[in-house]
Amino acid sequence: MKIVIADDHAIVRSGFSMILNFQEDMEVIAMAADGIEAYQMVAKHQPDVLLLDLSMPPGESGLVATGKIKEDFPETKILVLTMHDDEEYLFHVLKNGASGYMLKSAPDEELLQAIRVIYNGGTYIHPKMATSLVRELVNKDHKVKESDPFELLSKREIEVLPLVAKGYGNKEIAQKLFISVKTVEAHKAKIMEKLQLKSRPELVEYVLKKKLLNF
Repeated sequence: MKIVIADDHAIVRSGFSMILNFQEDMEVIAMAADGIEAYQMVAKHQPDVLLLDLSMPPGESGLVATGKIKEDFPETKILVLTMHDDEEYLFHVLKNGASGYMLKSAPDEELLQAIRVIYNGGTYIHPKMATSLVRELVNKDHKVKESDPFELLSKREIEVLPLVAKGYGNKEIAQKLFISVKTVEAHKAKIMEKLQLKSRPELVEYVLKKKLLNF
């Protein structure tokens, strides 16, 4: 299976690469240092699996990158690697299309198992987090959207949100996302309405709380 590794630490990328290339059924074909580069490498190489770090400052988060990549390259399975054992991260990562979620502190054997599971069409969640996910789903069920307005945002609105927070103008956002300025304006209006925000400072505060942007 062909694999791309995306992590902002070179030593981590090298370590994972050595482990995976040692396996007879795995080959690391490219590496990336941030979410944008990860998207570019997936577009260029069409890997079977992408190992994606959730936090890769500066720039967009792994959460946003997951949504973009899964929407444009649905055949690539995404395994998110993170130091966070937070239920909210897990829920949103899976919602954005990831096939797996595991902690970086997990042993090498678990990483290899997770890759093989998602490559074969399964879903892998770190055992500690699987229990949290089940509990969260049982507790929230259909009330999730009511309790968290973020769930109301479309994938495109989730892409626009951090760019607005970073201070990009409508024209710049349009160029980055290959959409029209009017479409950007419409997305911004919907974002403010859905999140019940009244100003850009409130939007920036919301984005930082959600950890959608890494500085």
